[in-house]
Amino acid sequence: MLAGALILTAVGFYFLWGLPNGAIYSNGQLFINRRLILRSFVPVVVSVLAFLLVFGLLGGWILADRMLAPLSRITDATRMASTGALSQRIMLPGRRDEFRELADAFDMMLARLEAHVAAQQRFAAEQQRFAANASHELRTPLAISKTLLDVARTDPARDTDEIIERLHTVNTRAIDLTEALLLLSRASQRSFTRENVDLSLLAEEATETLLPLAEKHDVTIESSGDIAPVIGSHALLLQLTTNLVHNAIVHNLPGQGTVWVKTSVRPTSVVLTVENTGEKVTPHLAATLTEPFQRGTERMHTDQAGVGLGLAIVKTITHAHDGTLTLTPRPTGGLHITAELPTASPHTGLRPAQVMRS
Repeated sequence: MLAGALILTAVGFYFLWGLPNGAIYSNGQLFINRRLILRSFVPVVVSVLAFLLVFGLLGGWILADRMLAPLSRITDATRMASTGALSQRIMLPGRRDEFRELADAFDMMLARLEAHVAAQQRFAAEQQRFAANASHELRTPLAISKTLLDVARTDPARDTDEIIERLHTVNTRAIDLTEALLLLSRASQRSFTRENVDLSLLAEEATETLLPLAEKHDVTIESSGDIAPVIGSHALLLQLTTNLVHNAIVHNLPGQGTVWVKTSVRPTSVVLTVENTGEKVTPHLAATLTEPFQRGTERMHTDQAGVGLGLAIVKTITHAHDGTLTLTPRPTGGLHITAELPTASPHTGLRPAQVMRS
């Protein structure tokens, strides 16, 4: 409208006021009547401006509708996302312009939000289940202690030494469970100091510590491996190794069982492998053994029943050190467990030796 008005004003000014009142040609003199020309020119100007007004409004409405249609889809998706429907996606078709990039970025944000919310829900469900299981596990020794105390109070003739021994056993189990829960919480929060650690030395220390238990259960431990430098908590990694070896000893054949402990080095990681003989384990059961308070086959001796957090602590410590834990059933029985951790810098000053012990 503005451009048309300016053009028509320029044309009118030129013809009405730019030309002289009369122009003389070779065949005579021609006089110009501005008023007559103005009367003929104004209706044309009005008609042109009216056409420009209608065309501009209609064309602008159509153009705006087409241009703002993607924004409407983005607005609808935003409104649905605000109500919790994070699975909604815009998936804007057409050429890759600013609106397409905005829609793709919004879809990516919705996908990340959906994954984060799902992870939070899974974590909350796991925490709730863990709290329920922990409460149940802690309740059992407390209930047993209460029962024993009631028996001692109501039956004075009962053997006091026997009750005291059973109370000691129950309280020891409760203390072990509490310490395991604290260790699990500490590892999951990654609240530990990192240092250079040789995983092969920890494997050697764990096997030497548990050698009396293995001899008691008639289990042979065979350990071997190269230097395995990692960066992490010495105490937690020792707990990881000890739990794996202890689990391999307890879950074994009743006599003449074997446990293999090995450390190896890969280009970017080190691997601790603990393998044992034992009863056959299904892949489904192996996948659940790292869950808290999940127990597999029956152990050889009930005095080593544990608290059901051994492999759960191993998994948590492994993840806290940015590693991966893999449990694979052996075809002949038992488990093949590998804990793979990122390797430390080659300039750690650790001893370049091998560990060979049986």
